[in-house]
Amino acid sequence: MAVIHQTTLKPTKLELLTAWLPTRPWYRGDGVPNLVKAGGFRLDDPQGEVGMEFMVVADTSGARPVAYFVPLTYRGAPLDEAEDALVGTMEHGVLGRRWAYDGCHDPVLLAQFAALIEGRVQAQDQNVSDTVDQEVSRAFSGDVLPRFPTVWNDDEGTELKAADGTVLRLQRVLGPADAPEEAIGHVAGAWTLPDGVRERGLFAVLRPA
Repeated sequence: MAVIHQTTLKPTKLELLTAWLPTRPWYRGDGVPNLVKAGGFRLDDPQGEVGMEFMVVADTSGARPVAYFVPLTYRGAPLDEAEDALVGTMEHGVLGRRWAYDGCHDPVLLAQFAALIEGRVQAQDQNVSDTVDQEVSRAFSGDVLPRFPTVWNDDEGTELKAADGTVLRLQRVLGPADAPEEAIGHVAGAWTLPDGVRERGLFAVLRPA
């Protein structure tokens, strides 16, 4: 199980995302976001090297808050051939320099997210070490997921496509929703908006070729 360090980060994760989110095609705002933490969960790296966090942040800069799903990885050294996926660097009070990446481009996160969908691992609490997050649910009607080498962002979210045509769709802009009938798998969870309203919806949907 990953250890959650209670320490400082400079800049903070929210500060990094404040600069990064407006560069994404699925960002709904028209200016600088005002972000607050709304939820999320973690997965463990079996090798204990890469931190993995699936953050939900809410942007309160507009008339209504918008919740975003942001998978991130934290590494102790740059990830090869992933310059375009770099969110930024931080100074961690315990671990030193950390490189934060858009997790959709990190093979460690993709492998563990597939394991979560298949039911081989459990989501972990975002803030407490060695604690399962009971609010994260998953479903999968297949046997083994393929690899997803192609990553594409559009104005609705992020699409990961396998060679056989299977598509894993990340719901970057969140809202209450159920899995569509054609889905062969999904991951769902809950988050809390700044006004205290608790919502539950899909984080990712798996569709067949």
